[in-house]
Formats: sequence, structure tokens, C-alpha cells
Amino acid sequence: MKRSSLNIIHNVDIQTFHDDIYPKRKPVILRGLDVGPCLEKWKSLEYLVEKGGKKPTKIHVSTSPQMDFINKNFVYRSLPFGEYVQRAAEELHAEFFLSEDEKYYLRALGDDPRKDIADIHVQFPELAKDIKFPELFDKDKFFSSVFRIASKGLQLWTHYDIMDNILIQVSGKKQVVLFRPSDADKMYLNAMWFHNVISLDFGIAVNVFWKHLADDLYDHKDTYGNKDLLPASRAMQIVDRALKTLEELPEEYREFYGQRLIAKIKKKTALSEKSDVT
Repeated sequence: MKRSSLNIIHNVDIQTFHDDIYPKRKPVILRGLDVGPCLEKWKSLEYLVEKGGKKPTKIHVSTSPQMDFINKNFVYRSLPFGEYVQRAAEELHAEFFLSEDEKYYLRALGDDPRKDIADIHVQFPELAKDIKFPELFDKDKFFSSVFRIASKGLQLWTHYDIMDNILIQVSGKKQVVLFRPSDADKMYLNAMWFHNVISLDFGIAVNVFWKHLADDLYDHKDTYGNKDLLPASRAMQIVDRALKTLEELPEEYREFYGQRLIAKIKKKTALSEKSDVT
């Protein structure tokens, strides 16, 4: 895997974004976009506490700064939003669940996570008045807007998202590490732009997701927006059945036909990597 930096584009106009940037399907950093008064207002903890109020929020709590989704080294707890913001901004806590230096992560959910998407306009309407989403996608393609608040030093597990999205980092700094889709065979998971995020500071962000493909390719019961596309999910099930069938063969035959399957899949799905991310 080669290391490279992302394109940093200042004050891009929407037409240029749609004509010259978005079709390339490569991550970029956009600076200078108008995202509203949140840039100033959300610097104040007192303001966040006042506007967010006592709304119950479900949060991740861990004694480790590296949250691990596989081994579940975190617990879920609930706090009123105002109290959560104050704790997340601290490095040591007078009140805590597990330890005085525990780390926190909020990924806002819908009111009923099984049915409702995360939308800052619904869950945090007073704060939503302060943020403006750049017009980078058709409004009828909108899926969710996820409010994220993390402790300093928190690293989220490596994962991938199915939908296109823009991460609006309102306050604090984050280090985002991206892995190309072509590196999937080197990862512990399969597909898309893998990434993990480290909050270098106490930070607040809103992640806006939209459906960039035909609506019928998505799982309509997916409120988080992270389930595999329906054809991909069916393909994985077929592969699992094929592998189960190969187990009926002696070992040397399993290897031979397994390699033939791999070759077929590579030939059918191969995409040329036109260029590195620059």
C-alpha cells in the first residue's frame, strides 16, 4: 500500500465539483466552503450545552483510546447531551463510568435506531440551525446527517461506508487514514474506501451521507447506512455456498478449483487503478 496525500481544494464552486472532481471518485479535502455559523458558535461548550439540552444520548465508553469493534472493548452508556459534551471535552473526569481517563464517542442515532435514520435536524434541531450543508449532491438523494463528538485521542476502528459522504469537521482536528478499494485483499474486511479516524483534539463533526446509486440497490431496512449493497450481499452469499460446496472435494481438488474461482472473479471484476491519490 502506497502512502500519498489527498488533493486539497480551496473555495471550489459547485459546478467545478460536479464536473471535474466528483466523477473521479477519489477522496479530496475541500476548504473554504460555507458551512454556516457553527464554525464560531460551536467553539463554546456553554452554547452547546444550552442548545443541546438534556436530550438523552447513547455513547461509547472505553478505557482504551483505540476502540475495537471486533473485540468490543467499549460499553454503551447514556448521558444527557449537555453533560456528555462537558465530559468529552475533558481528559480526566471527576465522574466516570470505567476510569477517570476513559474516552467517549458519540455517533448520534435516530430516535428509534431500528427505524429512524440519524438526522441532526430531527435529533438536535436547535444546533442544526447553525450548520449549512454544501450543495454537493441532489437533495432527494440525502440519506442521513450524523452528529459526531469524540474525546481527544480517540481512534475509531477501521471500517468502510457504502454511501458517498462528506465529513464536515466543525471543531478540532482529525487524522483520517484512507485505504484504496484495491487494497481490500490486504485488509481484514472486504470493499470500498477503508478508513479509520483519530481525533487529535476534542472535536465536533457532522457526517452527511447520500445515495449516489440507484435507490433499489440499497437495503431499505438499513437505518445506519452501512449494510452492503443488495447485489453485493447476494454475491457474497453465493460465494459462501460455493466454498461450502468445494469442501466436498479432496484437498488438492479444492485448491485447484478454488484458484479457478479466484481467477474468474478477478477477471470479471478487475478494475485498472488509473492513478494514485495525489
